[in-house]
Amino acid sequence: MYNPRRRRTQIWRRWRRLCSRLLSVLGFPLQHLKPHTLPGSKKKQSFGAIKASLAKTEVALLRIGTRGSPLALAQAHETRDKLMASHPELAEEGAIEIVAIKTTGDKILSQPLPDIGGKGWFTKEIDEALINGDIDIAVISMKDVPTYLPEKTILPCNLKREDVRDAFISLSASSLAELPAGSVVGTASLRRKSQILHRYPSLKVEDNFRGNVQTRLRKLNEGVVQATLLALAGLRRLSMTENVTSTLSIDEMLPAVAQGAIGIACRSDDEKMANYLASLNHEETRLAVSCERAFLETLDGSCRTPIAGYASKDKDCNCIFKGLVASPDGTRVLELQEKAHTISKIWFQWGRMLAKNFYLEQVQASLILE
Repeated sequence: MYNPRRRRTQIWRRWRRLCSRLLSVLGFPLQHLKPHTLPGSKKKQSFGAIKASLAKTEVALLRIGTRGSPLALAQAHETRDKLMASHPELAEEGAIEIVAIKTTGDKILSQPLPDIGGKGWFTKEIDEALINGDIDIAVISMKDVPTYLPEKTILPCNLKREDVRDAFISLSASSLAELPAGSVVGTASLRRKSQILHRYPSLKVEDNFRGNVQTRLRKLNEGVVQATLLALAGLRRLSMTENVTSTLSIDEMLPAVAQGAIGIACRSDDEKMANYLASLNHEETRLAVSCERAFLETLDGSCRTPIAGYASKDKDCNCIFKGLVASPDGTRVLELQEKAHTISKIWFQWGRMLAKNFYLEQVQASLILE
């Protein structure tokens, strides 16, 4: 038989348990709450206040935007961990949110990179999310960042650079030199393609070998290609170095500009985020990357031009720069190596000067690549 009083008591007990759980999240036990203290209208008001308070606590203090690949997410988590270690307020649970953003470059995998417009396709949607306020900072592989930055954004931070070398991976050979004539090497990088064909013209290159690290390793295991080259830095960040057959030296394969470096961008008017990022910046990496990017920018490099560049310091603090420009088929390769005792703050200008001098020398010799 229906008992209104009993029914009201059941409803009250259920509501009380729900409120107790919600308030416990906020740190307020519901030990002394009684039915007569919360009439119907007040119950609604209090429950609404509880929900509003709970929602407020779930809003992240900092949102990290990144691509959704395993490597990109690993880099975002590395950044998150460093921020949490440097700033106690960001170490609280839920204070940092990682937002995965699918870019045009991630969606179009059936075409080589030069055919879809180059590097900007891996950052365009992330840049838009940053400018629109959907994220607070953007974590990006520096080699994917165009030589220009969008308006209203700055890139004040580079994490300490990982190993810049390329890894050789094969199931049938220990090095490029050991691959039989006609073997196919998979790489979507024109830089790698041109250097491979220049040194080993008997090999073939599959230049639409795209996808994340896991996808490319799967294609290798399926026999689509006999070998591939991947950035050692990425394999280390993914804890996948057990797949490496051998590591190519800088002289064997000059790395991409900014390879192994992570960049973190924020809005130019966001002083709070800029201060957070300042604590993570590795200045030597930032200077070296700025030198390499100045070299690339001055030569008007893009994904359509095989260009490599690497700036480093020797034990005497001299700046060493190695650069390369090649034809896509590897038949022509122009190389540059310079050493200077530069003041750190002018690395950027030095990179630009090297590129201009390099260009003029090759024009005079009628060897500059078109």
